[in-house]
Amino acid sequence: MSGLEVVVVVVVIVVWLGLVALALRGWRNRGRRQADAIGTPPAVPEGLTPATRGPDTGLYVGSTIAPSWQDRVAVGDLGDRAAAEISAHADGILIGRQGASDIWIPRSSITAVRTERGLAGKVMTADGVLVIRWVLPSGTEIDSGLRADDKTIYPGWVNEFADAGSAPGAAGPEDTEQGNDQ
Repeated sequence: MSGLEVVVVVVVIVVWLGLVALALRGWRNRGRRQADAIGTPPAVPEGLTPATRGPDTGLYVGSTIAPSWQDRVAVGDLGDRAAAEISAHADGILIGRQGASDIWIPRSSITAVRTERGLAGKVMTADGVLVIRWVLPSGTEIDSGLRADDKTIYPGWVNEFADAGSAPGAAGPEDTEQGNDQ
């Protein structure tokens, strides 16, 4: 290698490392901006009742601040993708994730369960992601999504939580960015 080739390689590596550092800085800054709005998610309760639906397996695609399907939550690990199992219980929904903390969604905080084309930058075919819209203890409404291994489970989940959409201010398909695009 000539001296010029070495310099070019070093410059390319330095530019790449700089871009990676900027991306990480942006993610941390987003987390700081969202920290107050997100707060602390609910803890999984002790003595969980037996599952009424599931467990169903899939990929947890992340959580976004409603109604945006792209405004990924950067606080804690709520926005991290992971292999997951979702199960419904008398008091709520448990999303057990591998390599990340479990997510407990109290039934009283669920405003809608629906299917979407995508969430958190993960785009699928029509009805490819099961999305749960719920309100955090801080009052912020978020969407959490799971791409199930078996898509035939979606109607059962949507039907089981159909009454959640009858609450005042609950989200329907028209209350999402994707719903507006359709």
